Amino acid sequence: MITKERASDMGGGAQLTVTDKRRAARHPVDHHVIAEHRNLGDLPLHIINVSAQGFMAQGGLALERGERIVMRLPVVGRIEAHLIWLHEERAGFQFERIIRIDDFLKLVDQLQPNPRLRPRR
Repeated sequence: MITKERASDMGGGAQLTVTDKRRAARHPVDHHVIAEHRNLGDLPLHIINVSAQGFMAQGGLALERGERIVMRLPVVGRIEAHLIWLHEERAGFQFERIIRIDDFLKLVDQLQPNPRLRPRR
């Protein structure tokens, strides 16, 4: 595990500890996107929840921990993410940067059509 102190010495990427990432508020969504993988090319993803730090996808993925993908999300645009964990038909990805809260709220508004499931303001 990377500690906050160690993470500050490393360049690039969202620098969070595992504990910090698990505390992030996740919002249920149902969003399909085509991601790009350097070796596999286009990779369809079904995003089922999202936070400002990352997302969870459902469906079989032929990826291993640490592999990176690039995708386009509404509001955010092009963003890179890397695979943190993979278990059965679910996968957790961390964004290469944390999404600003105002952009994140707009993103969830677009990805979550049910207003009752959107974050409270």
